[in-house]
Amino acid sequence: MDAKRILFITQEITPYLPESEIATICRNLPQGIQEHGREIRTFMPKYGNINERRNQLHEVIRLSGMNLIIDDTDHPLIIKVASIQSARMQVYFIDNDDFFQRKATLWNEKGEEFDDNEDRSIFYIRGVLETIKKLRWIPDLIHCHGWITALTPLYIRRMYADDPCFKDTKLVYSIYDDDFKKPFSESFVKKLKLDGATAKDLSCLSEGTDFVALSKLAMQFSDGIIQGSQVINKELASYFSAYEKCPKLDYQSPETYVDAFNEFYDLVMDSNK
Repeated sequence: MDAKRILFITQEITPYLPESEIATICRNLPQGIQEHGREIRTFMPKYGNINERRNQLHEVIRLSGMNLIIDDTDHPLIIKVASIQSARMQVYFIDNDDFFQRKATLWNEKGEEFDDNEDRSIFYIRGVLETIKKLRWIPDLIHCHGWITALTPLYIRRMYADDPCFKDTKLVYSIYDDDFKKPFSESFVKKLKLDGATAKDLSCLSEGTDFVALSKLAMQFSDGIIQGSQVINKELASYFSAYEKCPKLDYQSPETYVDAFNEFYDLVMDSNK
């Protein structure tokens, strides 16, 4: 079965943020997949250091206005959109004054990761999924890039398990060399349980909430896994190598990854999981 509609959920995209491995892939991959005849949608957080005027972002009023509850606090969901004209594609942005107004991405000017990154991740993922529902655009496959998207497979398989929009959606997660240093808080697991996850679902977080544990959680609920960076965390590399619960794709060079990913999407769609 061919994947007709591909949703890309990413941590960063150039030109809205400086070039990086993830930002560059997530700029070129959606365009390449679109050129292969598939319909695409792309989402990223609207970090405060993105220049809205220069990049011509504007709010989509009909999609904004919902409140998402994170740890018993209401946070308004704001949706913005911009176009990359040369690629003929739109990028949707998830925004919120509490989480994304600071003039930075995931860390401050000293290189210290923000204490609320776990809440920002939860808000971002839920914001994307709620926006997709409002768009009434049902994806055949979701491809997640960057650890801020790592909870997506869990949310799709558990918290949105009964939602017809995602009933048949397949999930692909790319593992990058984007390790974060500060483990999430002791209350992180509790927040996920409040949203509907079970203790069994979160068993891989029982010994910690660091980058490796979060990545393993993403892999366990995915239908396909890609090694996105040539070199990744050693423990994750071993785990990836031994993992046999779903199709895997090894690292692909910049010259070949669009075609390789395109073929992998069909392999994942045809796999029975």
